[in-house]
Amino acid sequence: MEAEKFLNEIKFDEKGLIVAVTQDYITNEVLMVAYMNREALATTLKEKRVCYFSRSRNCLWRKGETSGHVQYLKGLCYDCDADAILLKVEQVGNACHTGAYSCFFNKVFEEDIADKGIINKVYCQIKDRKDNPKEGSYTNYLLNEGLDKILKKVGEETSEVIIAAKNKDKEELIYEICDLIYHSLVLMVNEEVTLDELKKELTKRHR
Repeated sequence: MEAEKFLNEIKFDEKGLIVAVTQDYITNEVLMVAYMNREALATTLKEKRVCYFSRSRNCLWRKGETSGHVQYLKGLCYDCDADAILLKVEQVGNACHTGAYSCFFNKVFEEDIADKGIINKVYCQIKDRKDNPKEGSYTNYLLNEGLDKILKKVGEETSEVIIAAKNKDKEELIYEICDLIYHSLVLMVNEEVTLDELKKELTKRHR
């Protein structure tokens, strides 16, 4: 849909604003809720970098303009009443001003289900350790030791996965696969390989 046609179909409120819900485009985790006006929406579509409208400052607000925690637009749609926007973004750093990845961390109730975004969370945590080292962190130890040490651990964990599988020990196999995934993610961060690049490659193979 053309940007101008889309903007004309949106129903802004009496203040010229519309609610914008922002999700991680890989995990679908809700990151934040903010407001946009016509100019913010147009800017977002043009730059492919999310721009909101700050009600407190009464001006446009490009996410991450001071923190560096920018949001790159990956998808945008609106609801059936055309009075709410859904943004799919690649979040750099954290979305919340408190330092949390998502603004929605105050849990009231949650079913005991597997977290579909756990791989992304572990990857982000490893990347955060690289950007903000923490004393005593095993992840920082691996990153500081460098590529050879990381590759040695990936090799060791691969062997342990094979042994667990050959021994028909399911619990041990699960444990060792998790170790292999973790060390592989450390390797990815060290070599600047992103989850998005893996997703694109897997998508090509799935076709």
